[in-house]
Formats: sequence, structure tokens, C-alpha cells
Amino acid sequence: MKLDESGPDPIDTRLGVRLAELRAERGWSLGELADRSGVSKSTLSRAERAEISPTASLLNRLCGVYGRTMSQLLSEVEAEPALLVRAAGQPVWEDRASGFVRRSVSPPHPGLRGELVEGRLAPGADIAYDRPPVPGLEQHIWVLEGTLDVTAEDVGHHLGTGDCLRLRVWGPTRFRCAGPDAVRYVLAVVLP
Repeated sequence: MKLDESGPDPIDTRLGVRLAELRAERGWSLGELADRSGVSKSTLSRAERAEISPTASLLNRLCGVYGRTMSQLLSEVEAEPALLVRAAGQPVWEDRASGFVRRSVSPPHPGLRGELVEGRLAPGADIAYDRPPVPGLEQHIWVLEGTLDVTAEDVGHHLGTGDCLRLRVWGPTRFRCAGPDAVRYVLAVVLP
């Protein structure tokens, strides 16, 4: 795949470098990581070289293998987190393939267990995670605007504006924008 003239996104480049570092720290080949994550060697290689922008699903699988949340991984490619993060300085990551935009409202900190994330899904967007990045992860999903369908433990939940779902995540989950308009929600994540 040929990159456009502007080159890869700087966050994707830093993310690729960090993914390669995590694999090297464990002494794994691409083949070993592919076996552990269920992601093809070619996709892993392209993500590490920032030839592709990784999807939320891909990052979730890698976070599961590396034992960290997606916010932790994304924070590792940003500067040291500050105590106060102004709206303009909150890191935003977009999964263009699925129509998912993720803003780290309160980036994770190594000494703290909780974080806040704003999620936005375009109409019809549907994201499935085959496992949580950390088993037993506590999540509070508060819908600010729109409607959101969340499936966890094979149980579906339809959330409207103002609704909040609290759960611990042990298995697959799915987030789907259920309405004709985009949905915006807050995800409070607490490590077990």
C-alpha cells in the first residue's frame, strides 16, 4: 500500500514504534505475536511500520496480549500525562474503518486505576471486541447523545440519552450506533 504524500499520521507512527518495542521487550517474533493475538503477521508488520492505521479491534487484541488497556497503550505514545488536561490537549484517535472516534478525556496514569474516555460512533457504526484488554475490566457507559446498543456476556442493552450501563467485562463485547444519528458517550474504565 502506498502512503499518501503527507505520510502516515504521527500518532500511528509513534504507535507502530511502541508496538514494535512491546514485541521486542518480550523477545517475540511476528509469528509468535500472530499466534498469541490471532492477527496475521502481515497486518502486525504493517501496523508496526505505520503503513496502516490500526483499527480499534486490532488494538484491543494487542492490548489483551500485552496486558494493558487501549488508553494505557495510547498514553504510552503521548507525552507524560498532566494533572489537568485541557479539552484542546486531549488525545483523539480515530478508527476510520469503523466510524469510531475516541478521545482520552483523562489519560491513564500508572498510579491510578480509572480513566474517562469519550466515544463517538457514526450512524450504523458497529465495533466488536473479541475479549477485554484486561479480564474483569470495570466499565461504566453513559450515553450523552443518541442511542447505543451494547452487547456483553451475550446480553444486549439498548441505551438512550442519559442512560448508564455498568458492567465488568470478561468476554466479547459489541458497541453499535443504534439510531439514525451519531452517538456520543462517556466510558469510565476502572482496572480490576
